[in-house]
Amino acid sequence: MKTLSTFAATTILLATESQSFATPATSSRITSSRANTERLAASQDEDLELTRQIIMGHVKKMGIDEQGVEVDEDLLPSHNKNPDDYPRNDLMIRAALGRDDVERTPVWLFRQAGRHLPEYHAYKKKTGRSFLDMLSYPEDVAECTMQPVRRYDMDAAILFSDILVIAEALNIEVTMPGGVGILVPCPLVGPADMKERLPAKETLNKDFVHDKLGHVMKSVKLIRSQMKEEDISIPLIGFSAAPWTLLFYMVGGSSKRRQHIGMEWLHTHPEESKELLDMLTTIVIEYMSEQVESGAHMLQLFEAMGMMIEEKEFNEFAMPCLKKIASELKSRYPDVPLMVFSRGASFANEELSKLEYDVVTIDGDVDRSIARDVVGGRAGLQGNYDPKELIAENGKTPETVKQTTKELLEALGPQRLIANLGEGLGGKESPELVNAFVEAVHEESERMIAEAERS
Repeated sequence: MKTLSTFAATTILLATESQSFATPATSSRITSSRANTERLAASQDEDLELTRQIIMGHVKKMGIDEQGVEVDEDLLPSHNKNPDDYPRNDLMIRAALGRDDVERTPVWLFRQAGRHLPEYHAYKKKTGRSFLDMLSYPEDVAECTMQPVRRYDMDAAILFSDILVIAEALNIEVTMPGGVGILVPCPLVGPADMKERLPAKETLNKDFVHDKLGHVMKSVKLIRSQMKEEDISIPLIGFSAAPWTLLFYMVGGSSKRRQHIGMEWLHTHPEESKELLDMLTTIVIEYMSEQVESGAHMLQLFEAMGMMIEEKEFNEFAMPCLKKIASELKSRYPDVPLMVFSRGASFANEELSKLEYDVVTIDGDVDRSIARDVVGGRAGLQGNYDPKELIAENGKTPETVKQTTKELLEALGPQRLIANLGEGLGGKESPELVNAFVEAVHEESERMIAEAERS
């Protein structure tokens, strides 16, 4: 990217203006326009602001953002050609789309906001609100989203939210009492209950999302505004749970107990399960679309409960939903990177790479030596560093983190890779070691890439 000073951009604009408005007829229109502008500008400040807006309007058409940075128009997504909305640090986007090589491997972390950060606990205590309550306050969401990207040199921020906000939007109560994971006190107990309690599929549209999940869209917009104010120009990731994961919890499943209930539903109510999954697929698509429309640069889909479904049932029930989500989102936003994580169901990774996902996430159980072969050249990889390496009580140090990070990069390669974890941060991780991981990814990958270019 090239940088132009404001003076240079203005000079180019004025030169363009002098060439474009040379005819008498146009000159007359300019005179008329100036007269109107003078009448509208009630003060010198207003006049200056109007001039600035005119200049910036032309500068944006030239592909130059407000920082004076020229943005390659080919990089701008088809749904939004405003260079001000494109992050200056676009490593994540370029690595995900795989359209060209990157100068270093980008990195972000699952659950990078929250639990492990002392500033999160201090802020949470200050608000007096629970985690779930905070999600209804855009100012809380924005603050928690920003905390890790202030502390660490992350290559992306991710919306501070929860995988079950869609379930709540569908009138399913969700609680987190602590120590027992996510609980749904009144799960769906059968097809009749499902039809009585859930809205009709045809109502699950953009308007429904704004009615029930409008606070999330306000949060996304506020985060983007805060990032601009703090001059942190990196992509913002929006996300959602995938349909099977939502169904699993909505019928009463939990990571701690009643782990069988999801599979039981599929076997006992196969047609109604498909009906529910289709409904959830519809709202996931609309929910993620509205996050993009509100300012998200990238999207992550979490099939977080992949370990709670067998391969046969996954292919019959879950995979069609994942295929439809990828196809629809990519038809709407072809240039918005789409990442998928089928946690605990790595058997699905090969098929997922054949869909329209740009990045397939690998969990901690995936053998790195064959991970690339599984996805071929069809998709990039994300993952799969062990978060236990970031816990000081486990005897880990910045030196051990640097070594294990090097092993990750050597096994997976620094290109078409997003360095991340095999599962989310649990809260015991040391901020010092998290920082060591982020720095090691950047430093080691830069070295590896530079060496490859020299050879």
